[in-house]
Amino acid sequence: MSAGPNGSSNVEVETKYDVDDDTPLPDWSTLPGVATVGDPEPRDLDARYLDTPAADLARAGVAMRRRLGGPDAGWHVKGPAEGAGRTETQWPLEADDVDPEADPIVPPAVQDAVSAIARPPFAALARLRNHRTAYALRDAEGNEVAEFVDDRVRARDERRGVESSWREWEVELGAAGPTDDEGRAAFFAAVDAAVFAAGGRPAASGSKLARALGH
Repeated sequence: MSAGPNGSSNVEVETKYDVDDDTPLPDWSTLPGVATVGDPEPRDLDARYLDTPAADLARAGVAMRRRLGGPDAGWHVKGPAEGAGRTETQWPLEADDVDPEADPIVPPAVQDAVSAIARPPFAALARLRNHRTAYALRDAEGNEVAEFVDDRVRARDERRGVESSWREWEVELGAAGPTDDEGRAAFFAAVDAAVFAAGGRPAASGSKLARALGH
């Protein structure tokens, strides 16, 4: 998979948790390197996922979506999980691609990025609408060690016509997070402890898309 024109790539290193509707937020004071927790930042996200009729992307462990809302609105292609994380490539939205009810048309650059795996036509796979509250976990200098998000998701499997909803948490390393394996392991062990103390549990699905599709 290649980035294509105007595409930018990064590796996501994150962990996910399932929580109940009334589970209280965790206490992040014990996380290594975290000195302060930022104010809550609400975001309303609307993502449309697409695939070929034969589900070529899904079989390769790749997800393609158009997301509206939030700081990373745009087209995203997520590769399969490798090592510590998963590579995500992003492209900006086209000027006429901002209607949440319109069927997304995959831009040429995004088609090129997945051309070794899948070719048009692409059709609707799932829609995920998410009321997200984000919190920056910062070190003593104010740099972001990680981002914690509290997600309340409404999903529709477009091919089966099945709707579902749930709440989940994610913690993703930021620019000031640990970069070595030992440091990351210690950090996420502390995240696990804080989440489990609050009443959270390991996520049953590897991604929101997988959960929406019943996997």
